[in-house]
Amino acid sequence: MSIFSKMKRPDCGKCAGIAPEVNSTNRLTISGQTAKAGAMADQLDTVFQALADPTRRRILTMLLEDDMAVTDVAEPFEMSLAAISKHLGVLTRAGLIEQERRGRVVWCKLDPDALRDASVWMQGFGQFEPINLDQFELFLARELEGNSSEEEGKSR
Repeated sequence: MSIFSKMKRPDCGKCAGIAPEVNSTNRLTISGQTAKAGAMADQLDTVFQALADPTRRRILTMLLEDDMAVTDVAEPFEMSLAAISKHLGVLTRAGLIEQERRGRVVWCKLDPDALRDASVWMQGFGQFEPINLDQFELFLARELEGNSSEEEGKSR
């Protein structure tokens, strides 16, 4: 039984136009939204969940330098190899790293494409120019200085 079999039929009047349809690209469409948009949101959730852990962020920083064997990744951490492997699995499922077996050794490589998608999504919130705090502090000092000299002129 699918989740759609529990939905009211469009002929009931209350939910006209909500019934799922399959469009020409074989994507499920519900109220005009494609399953692709949902998959993108799921991927972003997975990426941000992976980035939420400081150990995983540190692993990504280490992999910025070069590809590393799993044992080399585990070396600076005070945790078991099994725990590091779990962290690497989360990063792999998020698409942030790739793991490749070369002989007996499993190598980890950074895959920046997942970060690129997250970065593009976050740029939508960057509608404002970044503030140069030093310049802003000078501006405020000049404004406050100007206001205090105007008040002194008025009190004379």
